[in-house]
This record gives sequence, structure tokens and C-alpha cells, in this order.
Amino acid sequence: MRLNDIRLPTLFEQVRVKTTDDMGLKTMADTALLVQEIRRLKKERHAIILAHNYQPGEVQDIADIVGDSLELSRAAASTDCDVIVFCGVDFMAETAAILSPEKTVLLPATDACCPMAGMITTEEVTLMRKRYPDAAVVCYVNTSAAVKAESDICCTSSNAVEVVNSLPHTRIIFVPDQNLAQYVARFTSKEVLPWQGYCIVHDQYTLEDVLEAKRRFPEAKLIVHPECRPEIIDAADKVASTSGIIHTICSSEEPGFIIGTEVGIIHRLNKECPEKQCHPLSVHAVCRNMKKTDLVKVHDALLHLRPRITVPEDIAGKARRAIDRMLAV
Repeated sequence: MRLNDIRLPTLFEQVRVKTTDDMGLKTMADTALLVQEIRRLKKERHAIILAHNYQPGEVQDIADIVGDSLELSRAAASTDCDVIVFCGVDFMAETAAILSPEKTVLLPATDACCPMAGMITTEEVTLMRKRYPDAAVVCYVNTSAAVKAESDICCTSSNAVEVVNSLPHTRIIFVPDQNLAQYVARFTSKEVLPWQGYCIVHDQYTLEDVLEAKRRFPEAKLIVHPECRPEIIDAADKVASTSGIIHTICSSEEPGFIIGTEVGIIHRLNKECPEKQCHPLSVHAVCRNMKKTDLVKVHDALLHLRPRITVPEDIAGKARRAIDRMLAV
């Protein structure tokens, strides 16, 4: 074998051999080298890196775009990239694959799932349709592609009220988030039938959390996500989606806020409006699935082009219609 036939390991591969901690990194220098490798691979693969607002800070920092799930999928669909690296959870990568079927969609943390999305199945949607044949099925974007395919229209936390009110039906089956369904019911004359799902992060907030946060930060305004329980909604100064929370805080003249959503959003807020004092409603509001992505997994996904997320066309076609109906509202 000639010397030229031997592929020498890259600098990053040499570093990984020498290190032993969980992320394969020991020093800031190693992290900088990893980031350099990610950027090289991204250019080589003609890829875009998307990160949800709840991702770890170092993942947000390496991303081309940080945002909410549908915002990211729409951004990816509008770019001319060949590869989408979706740093989030499973349903988000599925949505990106549905909207960009010609692109390679990668989910670096293949076991990153959304427990709420798993709380509703296609069989249960069919059962609800049989029970309420005159109702329209509105599914939150936090659902599987298969459930989207069995729904009439999708919605996000920011447009759920508008989507429900746009329908001619007077009865709405809303899946899977009961808290978001109850929030929507406040702003419509329609009968909203909620499925009994919930976000394991937002549903855990209590009035005790609110009282303690307000005791510690009495001048701060409380802004919460509509996936929170009704009593938390009632206690809030404002309710908004993750993107809405960021926009509200960065454009507000108020100096301080208590944030009732997953703690990962604090990293982005500290970067975009560092002059504001942002405090989590609870430091325990952590989505462990969102935190499964790290820089090594992003690197490896780009290097090996896997794990790849695909959606069968018979499901993707119907799910795309439900998403397109939402986008047309």
C-alpha cells in the first residue's frame, strides 16, 4: 500500500480518540475544533442547521436559524440547501421532510421524541371522528406525520385561534394538547373538544411556582406559553408562543420578565436582548428530549448523513395538505 492511499484521521478524529467524557470534548480548544469541523462539513454537504428555541445553547450557537418548529421547517423549505440538520425532536424533522421531500433531513438525536405527540394516534383520531362526525379535526403541529394526515388542518400555538375560527364547523376536535385547546376555547364561540394530551414541561407549572417567582422578581412581567394550565394562563400578564415570547420581550420597554416556557429559550433571549432581565418561571422546566442533541451528534449527522428522517408519500401527501391549509389561513 502506498502512503498516498492511507487516509490520515482528521484533527477532530484525533481529538475524539484522546478524550473520554460524554461529549468527546475536554477543552474549549476541542470545542472550537469541533465547531470548525461542523462548519466545514456543512459547506461540503451544502447543508443548513436548524435549532429549536429549546435546544442547548451551544447547539443554538452553531445553527443557521433558531426558531419554533414550523418557522424552522418553512425556512428550510425556502432555501436551496441539499441537507437539513434539524436540531429538535422527531415531529419537527418529519414536518421538515414533508415540506421539503427533495431534501435530506437529518435528526442528530434519533431518540429525541415529543411525549405529547405520542399521546394521540391515528386510531384515536378515527374514533373521535366517528363519535363526532360533524366536527373538524384540528391537530397541533406537535403531532406525528400520520396524525397530521388524518386531520383536516394543522395549527401552531401562535395561530391556533385563527385556524379554529377560520373553519365553517361549529364543533372542533382539537388534538392532542388539552391546555392549548382550553386556551383556544376562550377566543371562539365554537365548541372545542380537547384530547387529553399535554406537554410534560408546560403542564408541570403550579401556582406555587408563580407566587415564588413573583416574590423573587416582583417587578417582572409574567409571560407564559399557551400549553400551560388554565390557572397559569390566568395568572400571566401575557400569553404567547415561543416566537411571540421572544418578540414581545425584545420589543418591550419593560426591563424584566418571568418566562413560563422551557428554559432553553433564555439562552436566545440573553443573546437577542441582553439588556433585559429574563428569569425562568421554574428552573425545572427542562425538556430532556430537546437536550439530547449535542455538537458531536450534529457533526456525526453531517459526516454520515444519518439518522435520516423520511415520511412515506401516502402519509406525507395528506399531511402536507393539512399543513398547507393552515398556511393559507
